[in-house]
Amino acid sequence: MTELGANTRINSARLWDSLMEMARIGPGIAGGCNRQTVTDADAEGRALFQRWCEAAGMSMGVDRMGTMFATRPGTDPEALPVYVGSHLDTQPTGGKFDGVLGVLGALEVVRTMNDLGIRTRHPIVVTNWTNEEGARFAPAMLASGVFAGVHTLEYAYDREDGEGLKFGAELARIGWVGDEEVGARKMHAYYELHIEQGPILEAENKEIGVVTHCQGLWWLEFTLTGKEAHTGSTPMPMRVNAGLAMARIMEMVQEVAMAAQPDAVGGVGQMRFSPNSRNVLPGTVVFTVDIRSPDQAKLDGMRAEIEARAAEICAALKVECAVEAVGHFDPVTFDPALVGAVRRAAEKLGYGHMDIVSGAGHDACWAARVAPATMVMCPCVDGLSHNEAEDITPAWAAAGTDVLFHAVLETAEVVA
Repeated sequence: MTELGANTRINSARLWDSLMEMARIGPGIAGGCNRQTVTDADAEGRALFQRWCEAAGMSMGVDRMGTMFATRPGTDPEALPVYVGSHLDTQPTGGKFDGVLGVLGALEVVRTMNDLGIRTRHPIVVTNWTNEEGARFAPAMLASGVFAGVHTLEYAYDREDGEGLKFGAELARIGWVGDEEVGARKMHAYYELHIEQGPILEAENKEIGVVTHCQGLWWLEFTLTGKEAHTGSTPMPMRVNAGLAMARIMEMVQEVAMAAQPDAVGGVGQMRFSPNSRNVLPGTVVFTVDIRSPDQAKLDGMRAEIEARAAEICAALKVECAVEAVGHFDPVTFDPALVGAVRRAAEKLGYGHMDIVSGAGHDACWAARVAPATMVMCPCVDGLSHNEAEDITPAWAAAGTDVLFHAVLETAEVVA
């Protein structure tokens, strides 16, 4: 295997231009992006990505979940591919870089290989996973979950958004149902570049996060049923207040997460009141508790305590309580050999780096079930993500993609 020198770098200007061009598709209202999964904007972003991949000499395959696989052949027809990618879908008020950096960074790896005439024994497959975010159709990482056998295709197709539209029907509507069986592809390895989505790397003045683990999570959707009543004329002792129960559960989740420190988080990011009128006590409140930890026992213990205490809170208020787990994955330990390749690349290129645990879920978590996998992270300003103000610098994007480039080529085995 031929080793690349430390002066071999990606084209950082081309990478940044690609990020900015993709960001123009599905623009947000405050400088970010709203390119939610299987929307018309998603279809437009996919078409642009396909044109870029084909211009780089890659062939495109699409599976029945709409996941896109762009292949650059290797020299050994028997060698399994090295997969590299992330996702192009965004939150409703998302940024320009969450997921997108991983897809377009992977594309830049191939473009730079083409520029320099680099060949590898293993093929390289640039991947755009469908519906990583889970914002429109829960759970998150839906397509990679089907790929890894965590979900069935039928389950995925039957997911509904807030308007009752089904994922399968919407995927067909935008014209991105492929013909490949989901999960039929075999991987030699999987790499994913991502912004940190947290403040640690920037605070520690490090350009690179060497991701060793990913937190596990539970998404627990609570449906609380009380009694709609006039807020002005219903006496306090006679109320069956689902909103009050929700508030007490939120406070309890905070207590549980704080008691589980370190390495535990919990909170509520989504809720819906019905009828959502300012002078009517809600008859129904639906909200999702998000708890995470890299420690399996701690994660499951938090869930058990939250569900038990929520039942007590609701019983005291005469509010009915139903809980459904709408998202879950166990903590992930990434492949030590691939983690080592990332660390070696950062050291060779002279980038400041540190080991880090991913606080968010990623497609790499499901890919790790079927192949050796790991991640590379770069900082984001103030740790802000899932927000239109999400930002990174061109230098951070280049550093992360440089490290991705060298680690991927080490695994894919450069040939003379």
